[in-house]
Amino acid sequence: MNSKMLKLLGLACVYLTLIACGSIGSKQDSAPKNPPNVSNVPNAVPRDEPRSKYGNPAHYEVFGKRYYTLNTSRGYHEKGISSWYGKKFHGRRTSSGETYDMYAMTAAHKTLPLPTYVEVTNLANGRKVIVKVNDRGPFHGDRLIDLSYSAAKKLDIISKGTGMVDIRAISAGDNTVSQVVSDVKDPNKGNGPVGLYLQVGAFSTSTSADQLKAKLQQQIGDAILIAPLTKPEGNLYRVRVGPLASVEYGDELASRLLDLGFGNTHIVVE
Repeated sequence: MNSKMLKLLGLACVYLTLIACGSIGSKQDSAPKNPPNVSNVPNAVPRDEPRSKYGNPAHYEVFGKRYYTLNTSRGYHEKGISSWYGKKFHGRRTSSGETYDMYAMTAAHKTLPLPTYVEVTNLANGRKVIVKVNDRGPFHGDRLIDLSYSAAKKLDIISKGTGMVDIRAISAGDNTVSQVVSDVKDPNKGNGPVGLYLQVGAFSTSTSADQLKAKLQQQIGDAILIAPLTKPEGNLYRVRVGPLASVEYGDELASRLLDLGFGNTHIVVE
């Protein structure tokens, strides 16, 4: 067998491993029937660990989309949509080779190195948890991170299924980490107004952005805005629909726009 064939087989194995072990994000997943009280489950404790032997290819493809594993988690900070996975995957092998435990404080992410420790904040109520990213996913819609059942329960996103979150990579000895997580919901502890938008395009000129906005206005009745962003390399004009009422509506709108010929949309939390 020649080297080219071996390389192709190797890539196929990586793909199959990620599909088999990663969190796909199925609607058939569910919470345990008689769950224990997870309020006393401690946060994951960040520690220095070598990269996992598994789950860290330079890049991989799932459902026709290519993902590139980040070289480092240092400085990673992003807002997005969190989902969670439960008993359907409980006991299965994660992409890193560890066994998924829905009662542990873990998570899945598409591009962060495995393992990475992150602090996740529910932007709706201010709750925080610390989890260990040891799996790949979620490969469903515009979800940014998939939390274990315990982590999602602590953040109070189990019932809705999704939540708007802030994710920040942390390292061992990080003295800015919130070690105590409140289990009392307090909407006054949120991080201020949070908006949910569907971004349809981004352009270097305002003219192109205006043209896309006009096309969208002919197709949908939702509010459409142009959000300018000044960067060192030049201005960026982002065309967005919203604010949206829910993540579910964002998914529905993205599907509708795809049918109308507007591809490459993604949900933005700001």
